Amino acid sequence: MAETELIPMWLLLAAALSFLIPWGVALVAAGGLTATQARQMMLTPLAAYALAILGYAFTGFAIHYGGIGLKIDHPDLAALIWEWSALSEEWGVTWGMAGLAGFWLQGASTRLGYLLLISTLPWATTATLLPMMVLRGRAPAAAVALVGALTAAVAYPLIGNWVQGGGWLANLGFNLGLGHGYVDFGGATLFLMGGGVALAGILAFLVRRPGHGGRVVLPPVHLPLLAVLGAGLIIAGSTGWLVSWPLIDWSQVDAVIIVGNALLAAAAGAAIPLLYTWFFAGHPDPLMAARGVAAGWVAVLAGVPFYPAGAALLIGASAGLLMVLTMYFIDHVARLEDVGGVLAMLGVPALWGILAVGLFASGTAGAGYNAIGADQYMGIVGQGVAGLRVAQGYIADWPGQMQAQLAGVAVIFLLSFLLTSLLAVPMALIARAWSGKNETISDDDSSESAEHTTIDGGGIAMMPDDSAQTSLDSEAGEEESP
Repeated sequence: MAETELIPMWLLLAAALSFLIPWGVALVAAGGLTATQARQMMLTPLAAYALAILGYAFTGFAIHYGGIGLKIDHPDLAALIWEWSALSEEWGVTWGMAGLAGFWLQGASTRLGYLLLISTLPWATTATLLPMMVLRGRAPAAAVALVGALTAAVAYPLIGNWVQGGGWLANLGFNLGLGHGYVDFGGATLFLMGGGVALAGILAFLVRRPGHGGRVVLPPVHLPLLAVLGAGLIIAGSTGWLVSWPLIDWSQVDAVIIVGNALLAAAAGAAIPLLYTWFFAGHPDPLMAARGVAAGWVAVLAGVPFYPAGAALLIGASAGLLMVLTMYFIDHVARLEDVGGVLAMLGVPALWGILAVGLFASGTAGAGYNAIGADQYMGIVGQGVAGLRVAQGYIADWPGQMQAQLAGVAVIFLLSFLLTSLLAVPMALIARAWSGKNETISDDDSSESAEHTTIDGGGIAMMPDDSAQTSLDSEAGEEESP
């Protein structure tokens, strides 16, 4: 049973600290945008926060944790024991797919129920933020808000149930003998979701960048302070993000190792882009370094308690390099528009980090994780989550753990990609039709108007005439950027 009798004030402070993460992600993304785009971007975390709080509290919590009482035997969770599955009862209760208890927080108004709610809200806010960042400026504001609300109320809680709430992905070890089931300790899954959404948005709106004649041009940095401050918020919020969940079994994982590995991976993630841009561009780039911090941190989240220090450094450094190479491919080879770098900075590192559990989990921590091997596992007393390379005295869990990770990645990424495509493709078609109509009208109308329409990646925004100065400022900022 998880240790739940922790000091509530300590958990509340950790949850409050973890709210720095969505603002940090938004600031890093805004650092590579023009002045006008950055101003629009910084409205996004505020809207995501409001939508996440309301949507998650009223319906998302029930879908996420409505069956958690079946997994954790605690009197505060006694009302949360209704888990729905599309499979018949003959398959058992461990194939849960959605919770059905706790809507409008009914039955969850207990000490532990509220701690679960508060500790998960930063994760829900970040999950809501990512699709809104991707669609910002491309789709109408009402459509972006609708996607954010659906993410908070349904999409993220549904996948969260599969991973944290006792659902079927976490139980792949119990049901199919695939290692410890799908393992994601620190929430990399929500960034993988963001990557699927970003790829769908990029392909649906399909905005082509101009070519650079073979020259490698770094992304523009409108205001380096934004990106650097965002990276600092991610580092500062990391501790709260990783230790605030009240159902962690602290007898099987070490908080010091968790925080230390996260900081090591973030540092390694920043170092590689710094060296890369210094070597190829002649000077280190602050935006790429800030994005490297985010990439390294995201990559280590899934298995952060289960790695030795060397593995955490390797995973973070690999994520930093993958981020740079993915950005180069998207910007210069495919010449597509990855708004804020969501796919390169967060989606690809999350994918790598989730799979890294099947390679580098050492077996020294996590005994009993996902209800597997509490007493012994694979004949070894105290063996926890293990991948291909394990510590001395432990047995590699290969390929079982990797198969569980691959199954989770395939389901989550494809689901987020397909669902977003169903929404984004019609939005893109409508935006193109509307922009073509406006261009025809503007060609026929020779009179000056008090306001004009601008098209941003297929999206439509109305701007007053005094925005001309802002546009000039933005262009000047882009010319000064490396």
